[in-house]
Amino acid sequence: MRRGLIVFLLALLASPCLLAQQTQEQMASYYFSQGAYEQAVELYESLYKSAANKFNYQMLLRSYTELGEYKKAESLINKRIKQYSADLTLRVDLGVLYTRKGDSKKARRAFEEAVEQVKVDAKQASELAMAFESADQPDYAIRTYQRLRDNTKNRYLYVPEMAALYGRKGNYEGMVREYFDLLDHSPRSMSSIQVSLQRMMLDGDGERVSEALRNILMERIQTQPNNVQNVDMMIWFTLQQRDFEFALSQAIAMDRRFPDQQAEAVWRVTQVARSNGDLSVARDGYAYLVKKGTQHPYYMESRVGELQVMFEQYTRQMSDKAAATQLIERYESAIAELGKTPATVPLLRNYANLLAYHADNMQAAADILSDVLEMDQLKPQVRDEVKMDYGDLLLVAGDVWEASLIYMQVEKANKNDVLGSQAKFRNAKLSYYHHDFEWAKSQLDVLRSSTSKLIANDAMEMSLLISDNMEQDSTFDMLEIFADADLLLYRNLLDSAWLRYDEIEHRTLSHPLLDDVLMRKAQIRIKQERYVDADTLLGQLYAFYPDGMLADDALFMRAQLAEEKLQQPDKAKGYYETLLTDFPSSIYIDQVRKRYNEIKKH
Repeated sequence: MRRGLIVFLLALLASPCLLAQQTQEQMASYYFSQGAYEQAVELYESLYKSAANKFNYQMLLRSYTELGEYKKAESLINKRIKQYSADLTLRVDLGVLYTRKGDSKKARRAFEEAVEQVKVDAKQASELAMAFESADQPDYAIRTYQRLRDNTKNRYLYVPEMAALYGRKGNYEGMVREYFDLLDHSPRSMSSIQVSLQRMMLDGDGERVSEALRNILMERIQTQPNNVQNVDMMIWFTLQQRDFEFALSQAIAMDRRFPDQQAEAVWRVTQVARSNGDLSVARDGYAYLVKKGTQHPYYMESRVGELQVMFEQYTRQMSDKAAATQLIERYESAIAELGKTPATVPLLRNYANLLAYHADNMQAAADILSDVLEMDQLKPQVRDEVKMDYGDLLLVAGDVWEASLIYMQVEKANKNDVLGSQAKFRNAKLSYYHHDFEWAKSQLDVLRSSTSKLIANDAMEMSLLISDNMEQDSTFDMLEIFADADLLLYRNLLDSAWLRYDEIEHRTLSHPLLDDVLMRKAQIRIKQERYVDADTLLGQLYAFYPDGMLADDALFMRAQLAEEKLQQPDKAKGYYETLLTDFPSSIYIDQVRKRYNEIKKH
C-alpha cells in the first residue's frame, strides 16, 4: 500500500510537466494547421530538443520547409542522418528538400545513396520504398524492392507492392508480369491475383490493363504449353470480358490437354455463360460434357442443364409446334433414361409445361406434377414451386378458386422470400382476371417493393395498367373486357381472346388500352404462327404509339420476327439500330447489341 501511494504522488508531481508538453504540442499543431509557421517552428524546436522523436522531427522539417528555411531544414536532416544512419528514409527527406530547392542533381544523389545502402533487411527496404512512394518517386521505390530481391536472391518479395507501383506508373505489362511470376512460384495465389487484376481492370485504365493481360497470356500459353495455370487464367480473363464463346473453346482445349482436370473448366464456363444469359454457349458446353459419357462426374447435371437451356431457348424464341414436338421427344428420352427422382424435377416441370401449354395435353401435365408432389424426399421449397405450377394448370383449366387456394398456401409458407412474392403476384393476377381491380392493385402495389426485380417490374406494369384505365373509365367496362380477354389468352383460347380484344377496338376510337390490345393481338398471331400478320400489328403499335411504354417491345419483337421467321436480316438490323439509338435504357438492350453484332458479321 505504501508503494502505491509513492507511485501516486510521483504521478501528481509529473503531471504538470506532462500537461504543459501536451498543451505545447496542441498549440504547435494548431499554428501549423493555420499556416502560422513561425510560431509553429518555435514550438517544434522546443519540442524536438526535449523529445527528438520522429513525429517532432517531421513536423519541424515541414515547418522549416514551408518557411523556406532550407539551410535549417538541411542541417536538421543531416544531423539526424548521423544519429540514425540505419533510417534510410532520411535520405529521401534530403532528396525531397533538394527537389524543392530546384537542385535535381543533389536530389538524385540523395535518392541513389538511399537505394545503394539497401542490404537484406526487408523492413528497412519496405520503409524506404514507402517513403519513395510518398515522395512521388515510384521508380526509386521499384529499384529499392529490386535491390532487396537481388541481395536476398528472393524474386518473390513484395510482389503486390511492386505490381501496384508498376500499375501506378501505367506500366501494366510490368504489373502483369509480376503477378504471373508469383503465380509460377505459388499456384495457390491465383484467386488473390485474379482479385487484384479485376480491381485494376475496373478502377484503372481498363482497356490498357486488359490489353497487357491478353498479350502476356497469349505469350505464356505459346511458350509454356504445359502450364495449366496459364490456360486457366486465360479462361478467367475471357469470362471477365464476357467472351463466353472463346472461354468455352479454351476450356475445351484445356480439357483435351489436361484430362485429369475432369473438364471442371468446361463446367465452370458453361455455368457462368448460362447465368449471364448466353444460352447458346451454355448449350454447347452441356452438350460437350454429355458426350463424355454417363460415367463422367458432370454427366447428370449436364444432361439436365442441356434440356433446361433448350427449354429456355424455346420459350424465349418464337418457336413453332414442330419445335415443341422435337423438344418433348428429347424430354421423354431423358426422363426414360434418368427416371423420375428429386434430381430430375427440373426436367419434369419443364416437360409438364411443354405438354400443357404447347401440346394441349393438360391431363398428362397434371399427372406428371402429381407424381412429383408424391415424392418423399422433395425439399419444401421445390414442393411449393411444383404446387405453383399445378395451380397454374388449374387456372388454365378454369378451376379458379382451387388455383387461388394453392397460391395462398404457397404465399403463407414462403412469406419472406421470392417464392412467396410470386404466389402473391399470381393471386393478384387472378383477382384482376375476375374484375376485382382495386384489390388486385393494392396487392400489386405491395409487390412493387419486392426484392425480386422481375416481380417488382411485372407488378408495376400491371398496377399501372389497372390504375390508368380505372381513371379513364369509371365503369371499368373496357378494363373488364380486356381482363376477360387476358384470361382467355392465358388459357390459350386464342380465337375467343381475339374476339374480346376486337370488341374494345370496335367500341372506342380512343382509349389507353388500345396499344395493349395491339400487343396482345400480335402475341396471338405469333402463337398461331401467322408471323406476317403479327409484324403488321406490331408496326401499327409502333407507328401509333412511338412514345408509349410498349414501343421498344414492339420494335424488339419485329426484329425477332424479321430475323427468325421472315428471313429479313436487313430489316432486323434496322430495328436493332433504332433500339440502340432511340431506346438505350431498354431492358432488351444487351440482347439487341448481341444480335446486332451477329447480323453485322454476316
